Amino acid sequence: MIRTLFIFLVFATQFAHAQQIDPDLLRIKKRMDSVKQFSASLILDLDVPFIKMPTKTANISYATGKKMMFTSKDFVMLPKRGLDFSLSEIFKYPFITVDRGIERLNGRQVKVINIIPTTNQSDLALATLYMDTKAVRIVQSEINTRKEGSYSLLMNYALLKDILPSYVEATFAIEKLKIPLNFMGKGTTIDRRKMRSMETKTGKIKMQIRNYNIKY
Repeated sequence: MIRTLFIFLVFATQFAHAQQIDPDLLRIKKRMDSVKQFSASLILDLDVPFIKMPTKTANISYATGKKMMFTSKDFVMLPKRGLDFSLSEIFKYPFITVDRGIERLNGRQVKVINIIPTTNQSDLALATLYMDTKAVRIVQSEINTRKEGSYSLLMNYALLKDILPSYVEATFAIEKLKIPLNFMGKGTTIDRRKMRSMETKTGKIKMQIRNYNIKY
């Protein structure tokens, strides 16, 4: 009886702990929520083994309650979903967090948490966030969705005080994506034979973000 009660209390404690929203994440969300809208210029490079695309330029804009928008006269962004570093989709629906401890990432100490949605309305299946708790910001995320695969974001910042990144690297799987050549702009070529021969098709989008105009 005592053993059963002990096991029950352990599981109850773990469950209650999981129900709490991580306080460091709430601090980061508060900082991010202070940004009501922003715009910036973008320099983009695509790193895919079977695609050669010249460096492109674009504009980026965001407003509270709306999805991040990318615009360019020369190409259509691919993929659109995985480039939203505002992580607004994570906070859109109720969720719980699970503390996964402390790790070292690129020479710095980060706190790792899992985000688990508590409603089927969310397309998010699981997210892992790597948080710089001293600078109060997210430096890396790994996102698993129900319908649109998985992707990860690596974020670098120009200054210690910055909440918005100066560089974002998105890694994504492209096995099921159709790649119309005309959507990728002038000067782009696709080696379709190489594309078909590759067992695992992954790519990276590297974004340098400059000239922020931020409204708080």
